[in-house]
Amino acid sequence: MSPTASGSCYDFSTYTGTYFLKGALAGGVCCSITHGAACPLDVVKTRIQLDPATYNKGMLGGFRQVIAAEGAAALATGLGPTAGGYFVQGWFKFGGFEFLKVNLAKSYGDQAAWDKRFMLNTISAAGAEFVADIFLCPFEATRIRQVSDPAMAKLSLPGAAQAIVAQNGLIGGFYSGFIPMLFKQIPYTIAKFVVQDFAAEAIYQAVAPKRDVSGTTKFGISLTSGVIAGVTAAIISHPADTLLSKINKAGEGGEGNMFVRMGRIASSIGIKNLCLVGLPARCVMIGGITAGQFGIFDSMLPVLGVEKFHYHNPASHH
Repeated sequence: MSPTASGSCYDFSTYTGTYFLKGALAGGVCCSITHGAACPLDVVKTRIQLDPATYNKGMLGGFRQVIAAEGAAALATGLGPTAGGYFVQGWFKFGGFEFLKVNLAKSYGDQAAWDKRFMLNTISAAGAEFVADIFLCPFEATRIRQVSDPAMAKLSLPGAAQAIVAQNGLIGGFYSGFIPMLFKQIPYTIAKFVVQDFAAEAIYQAVAPKRDVSGTTKFGISLTSGVIAGVTAAIISHPADTLLSKINKAGEGGEGNMFVRMGRIASSIGIKNLCLVGLPARCVMIGGITAGQFGIFDSMLPVLGVEKFHYHNPASHH
């Protein structure tokens, strides 16, 4: 990119509301498709986390156990809330990330934005994820209840949601897992965007510093950097993911507010199990999901007529 008339290496006039809406749409699509496709993995992972005594034969063994006990259709349990919830979450996560990233880069100026790009990505990811989780939490609470409760699994998404509110109230039913979700999703999203950006930048520096590569190569770089980011993010966020699965299961942690229940659950599980039970399955799932998301997102934006914003070193444009 050549310097603009103002001397900036960015043309911020191209990053309008249309760009952010297209980014949000691409984010919604990529998250809905990847999380929906991973639903069977998520069902088995959640069963391992919720009932490790029964589901103790690893990921493949868990698949066999679920199919043997409930049939293959059980692997699609919670598909509705998963696809719908992650479309909404992806809309706000990717759209919000692009919005905050572009506007922070503009306010900091070219050199400061380049020098502090990973800090700006961290702030953007955390802010976008916080907003996205407000909308995701009811969907995720419904999904977990459907996976863990056979009676809920028979209901539609609206039916299960209504039953949860009737039993536990709006806040207790949908938002008892909001704090663990933040502890899970915010570090996960920070790692996801910061590590992916760092990995992609390193790969481009090695193969094509000016990023003048074919669409196929660009897609490959998106997938590779996505896998690296996904595995890193999975490891960082796994303990909170286990807590979230447990706290949304009816009766887990006993009575009391969410912090009291979280404390009881963490004490009963133990730190080692909290960090390691279900982790290999989560690394496979999140590594694949994240690679797919960045592959789809980075491919969709040009189709929608926009180019993804990325940081530039001002020194290379003068």
